[in-house]
Amino acid sequence: MEIELKLALHSRHTMRIRRHPLLNAIKPEQRSLLSIYFDTPKLDLMRRGIALRVRRVNDDWIQTLKAEAQSVGALSSRPEWEMAIADGNHPDFSGLPQTALDLLTGIKLKHIAPVFTTEFVRTTWQIHNHTAHAEVALDIGKINAGKDSRDICEVEIELKSGAAEFLFDAATQLLTQVPLHIEPRSKAERGYILSGAITATPVKSIYPPIHPDQTASAAWNAIMQAALVQLVSNVPGFLESPHDTEYLHQLRIALRRLCTGLLLAESLDQTPPAWEQSLRALMHTLNPARDWDVFLLETLPRVLTTLQHASKPTVEETILTLLGDSAAHSRQQAQALLLNSVFTQLVLDIGRSLLATTDNTQKMDARSWAKTVLEKRWHTLRKHCRGFAKLNSTERHQARIAAKKMRYAADAFAPLYGKRSKHFITALASLQEELGRANDGYIGTQLLQALPKKSVAISFALGRIHGALESEAVQHATLSSTSWRQLSRAKLFWH
Repeated sequence: MEIELKLALHSRHTMRIRRHPLLNAIKPEQRSLLSIYFDTPKLDLMRRGIALRVRRVNDDWIQTLKAEAQSVGALSSRPEWEMAIADGNHPDFSGLPQTALDLLTGIKLKHIAPVFTTEFVRTTWQIHNHTAHAEVALDIGKINAGKDSRDICEVEIELKSGAAEFLFDAATQLLTQVPLHIEPRSKAERGYILSGAITATPVKSIYPPIHPDQTASAAWNAIMQAALVQLVSNVPGFLESPHDTEYLHQLRIALRRLCTGLLLAESLDQTPPAWEQSLRALMHTLNPARDWDVFLLETLPRVLTTLQHASKPTVEETILTLLGDSAAHSRQQAQALLLNSVFTQLVLDIGRSLLATTDNTQKMDARSWAKTVLEKRWHTLRKHCRGFAKLNSTERHQARIAAKKMRYAADAFAPLYGKRSKHFITALASLQEELGRANDGYIGTQLLQALPKKSVAISFALGRIHGALESEAVQHATLSSTSWRQLSRAKLFWH
């Protein structure tokens, strides 16, 4: 079983790793490695989460078969089988144990052929404490797929013996002097993307593997792990394709799920983790970038259509450019934050805390815990939605927050109830969307008010958009009232 932490860094910072106090007194080893990754034309191995590579080490060829990885933030673990073979151009399956061969059942092994290669120089250091041993590896090189290539510059910390917490401790020490950032993708995954075999896409909510027989604390741990995996999985996409706004959207959803987990922990009388404030600060800092995305892609097009139907002149191109530039600046700030050591440390802190053994003394089972939480959230939502049609803007905002908390709790516990939860969650999502759209208009006015008014023309144009947003807010009151009536009649799936 391979257990490792993997983090990336810019090539200009590699000397900081070599000179770090954790490593500079240890004699390193250095090797040049060529790896060939294999698969079938239909990518059967990749689809099963299997990586098959043949690596040249000096004059020898080493074949490695890795099964699908399980991740907790930056930490991954996966079963692997390694063996020496005679020819690097052809994998050899004859020496694999039956457990490994079972993973390949149904795959036509004769169709397996090279897909891409990696070539890099690996520098390794062996680090220890009184109970654990790990290998720190600095990899510098390239992934090659046909005529295309992508740089490799990353640090892997692999556990050789002892507890996995040692990996987090080592990474934290390195992070004090080296700006490491999150890169959850394996070289194999990046190679498949580079070769065009797969297309990178945003990672949506992952259902946590919870079941009624678990204790409440074990279920909570699973909920947090699923949210953390979603968070880190969307980081590379947002850094490489920031104009695909779904990456940031899913990042924000993952953060909200983590924040929901913190609220759920209160119902278990758990002590708030040391990283709670850092998580909430991150959420607050990423808000503007997502707010601008929603404004440009959803709110503004509706406003422009409204103004056009009102037979008013269209908004000038200079105003649209101003809005676009403001959004781009906010997006760049969000990217810089995710590359910052503060964010990396937050992910490490959350991952390390989730490694801790769940509370075996917890007597409440997962289903009882879910019912208690959902009933409380539902009571709060009904309270804020009483007399819905007459709610003012402040009261609707409170109802939106209650609906959002109800939604994230319902999503978290949905695996315990299966299809029973679908109708209620669908109706809840409809209410949340309607209330959210009204809130989007309010956020839009806040963004406009913060823009510099460099001329009368700009002030006038922004004022027109502001007025259209206020008019739209009045119309949404009726729509959300309908959504609330539908939800209030839905069957409560936890009953």
